[in-house]
Amino acid sequence: MKYIDETVVMKRMKSRLKFNKLWKSLFLIATLFALLCLVVLLVRIVSQGAGYLNVDFVTNFASRFPEKAGIKAALIGSLWLMAVVAPVSIILGVGTAIYLEEYAKQNKFNDFIRTNISNLAGVPSIVFGLLGLTIFVRMLGLGKSVLAAGFTMSLLILPVIIVAAQEAIRAVPNDQREASYGMGATKWQTITRVVLPAAIPGILTGSILALSRAIGETAPLVVIGIPVILQFLPEGLLSEFTALPMQIYDWAKRPQEEFLYVSSAGIIVLMILLVVMNSIAIFIRNKFQKRY
Repeated sequence: MKYIDETVVMKRMKSRLKFNKLWKSLFLIATLFALLCLVVLLVRIVSQGAGYLNVDFVTNFASRFPEKAGIKAALIGSLWLMAVVAPVSIILGVGTAIYLEEYAKQNKFNDFIRTNISNLAGVPSIVFGLLGLTIFVRMLGLGKSVLAAGFTMSLLILPVIIVAAQEAIRAVPNDQREASYGMGATKWQTITRVVLPAAIPGILTGSILALSRAIGETAPLVVIGIPVILQFLPEGLLSEFTALPMQIYDWAKRPQEEFLYVSSAGIIVLMILLVVMNSIAIFIRNKFQKRY
């Protein structure tokens, strides 16, 4: 008895191959369109801002004259901001992920928490700015300080880090945990010596990509009232400061055409920082990635 009609199979195979080629072409067009937009954006920014990129641009403070304008205060302020955001968001995010994946029981309450954390990752950044303005600036009286902005940005990227850390921890095979318990290790020893080392590439990659978002966000800083121009550097966590996105935002909205070119130079510096951070994430992922 013949179960397969080869003629029918060949007819269906031709239509399936055509359908596959159609989707492949659509995905290729989408990829090329995205790359084209990126290339046009990069060419425009570099062509406008390259002429203003020099040592004086990095070492000068902001000025009302385009040829004397610099990003010293904004660049140092962004580094101060990251010095607060990185430890706060990574420690809280990874700690929350460890609790939810290794300690929390599977019940409706914990499922509710997990679902809301995932939803928070999609909330507009300006909402976190309003939250930071209410809690850190007004209730805690931190003002327009590095600490207030750092806590606000930490809230912004915390859901992303938690979700990334959860996925990385969940990807560690259970047989490794069981092998550790079989050797007599406690739960904490298993987490610190087996689970976390295996999950580090995924955790750090997600964390650094989240930090890359924090260093380029403007809306939360605008909402909590971070100044756009300062002629001094922050001296501590409670000092006022400005950041690169705020400086670029101020230059871009000025009527003088020269400041448009200066803002392009600032964008180039910000993009260099993002590329460096993303390169570190890729290096860590490739160096410590293990296959199970």
